[in-house]
Amino acid sequence: MEFFHTHVAPDALAAVRETLESTRLSEGVRVKAFEAALTERLGLVHPAAVNSGTTALHLALVVAGVGPGDEVILPAQTFIATGLAILMCGAKPVFADIDPTTGNLSPAGFAAAITPRSKAVLPVHWAGLPCDMDEIGAIAAVHGIAVCEDAAHAIGAFYRGKPVGAISRFTAFSFQAIKHLTTGDGGAVCCTDATDASEVFRRRWFGIDRASSPMSELGEREYNLHDVGYKYHLNDYCAALGLANLADLQDRLARRRAIAATFDAALADVPGVRLHARPHDRLSSWWLYGMRVERRLDFVRALKARGVPTSVCHLRIDTNSVFGGLSDLPHTAEFDATQINLPVHEALTADDIALIIAAVRAGW
Repeated sequence: MEFFHTHVAPDALAAVRETLESTRLSEGVRVKAFEAALTERLGLVHPAAVNSGTTALHLALVVAGVGPGDEVILPAQTFIATGLAILMCGAKPVFADIDPTTGNLSPAGFAAAITPRSKAVLPVHWAGLPCDMDEIGAIAAVHGIAVCEDAAHAIGAFYRGKPVGAISRFTAFSFQAIKHLTTGDGGAVCCTDATDASEVFRRRWFGIDRASSPMSELGEREYNLHDVGYKYHLNDYCAALGLANLADLQDRLARRRAIAATFDAALADVPGVRLHARPHDRLSSWWLYGMRVERRLDFVRALKARGVPTSVCHLRIDTNSVFGGLSDLPHTAEFDATQINLPVHEALTADDIALIIAAVRAGW
């Protein structure tokens, strides 16, 4: 049994082979088709496919106008890429506290971290459960702060009837190998504002607006760059893999949700276990199945001995010197010391699920 599962659709090999045989490998018709499918099948708004989740975050912050002297608020409960994207802009990461029952940025924690230099906030949808976006969005609007959701865990998630990727000014997704939807490596930036979207599309390819830069007779585009752009676009053979993997994504998400419901019913009464909160107004994509446990290391060792892998996935990132030192975040500290995750992917068999449940219920 593996903790994560990389899904490659049966049709993916043929789709990628066809792309390779075409020799049209860079950003082209398949990237456009992938972006169109993300909108049609998942409700994402103006998705721009890029080459990683990290570049998606960075590009969103750049288009939001984040730069040196600015502060960007984020939870410490995330992967280090969230904080590094801020540093890549020359801005300062400011860590805010979380709701310990979910692992998500709390509106109160966000509000307490705001200063006159706050330019953006990066709510991270931990494990695939959307943050309290109405409350976070309202606070951000009062202070003129751009909201960029880090939805690396949350493709296919919903918040109060809206798909993640259609809520905030910016949303960044990851299509890295072990995510629900993989392009091998890749990501996407979604923008609810069409002007922002145009800027994202322009800046992801060096800052050149290809629609307005025709090829000259000499074989070079005519353009005059006025700001810094990036080589962040996705390529066609990655998009071909993504398109193939999109075909059964909804079925796989449903399978994850069913497994999570089975775990909820079987594990809620286990001594020493506190399951995360399940708000009824949102739908998780279940990238992780998380809980808080007593004597975590004993728990990990007991389950390993019974053939069940576990993982914290990520610990708080403000322990890294690059961010300037540990922040005083009591709820984050509580979560960081007790959180652990079980496998929840669609490749689990009925026997795997039964083994996981039995292993936890046997105690540690």
